[in-house]
Amino acid sequence: MCALADLPHGIAVPTHAYVPGVNARHPEDWFDQIKQTVTPNIPAAQLHHTTAWTTGLAYLNAGYFWECHEVLEAVWMQTQDGTAERDMVQALIQLANARLKLRMDRPQAAWRLCNMVQAHLARCPNDRAILGLTVGDAQAWVRETEIRIER
Repeated sequence: MCALADLPHGIAVPTHAYVPGVNARHPEDWFDQIKQTVTPNIPAAQLHHTTAWTTGLAYLNAGYFWECHEVLEAVWMQTQDGTAERDMVQALIQLANARLKLRMDRPQAAWRLCNMVQAHLARCPNDRAILGLTVGDAQAWVRETEIRIER
């Protein structure tokens, strides 16, 4: 995964990780610069080269789960129904949601979301990278989340 230090120059790190009901939401336009890096002319198989994708992964890795969802949604919107790219993006968005629910002390919701992630990953081919990730990479992240839920 990417680290926040690996973010492209000019991409700001949020002042805090937003947790609904706990702290303030970011301004509506905070992520616009990042989301605008995803345009309709980028082939789905190349979306992992966008700032939105790399930032989303960096946010996921650093514990900015709501923020991850926010920027990866722009990537998801450029994928087609029924494609491995769409399932991979949806898997990571739901993984971020699961980790956010865990932070909010909602373990049952986190389990449900982990199951959704696994369903998305089950539709992805295991023999190639999808958006620069393998199914095994994503499954390892799900397992890490499940271990945290079990604690």
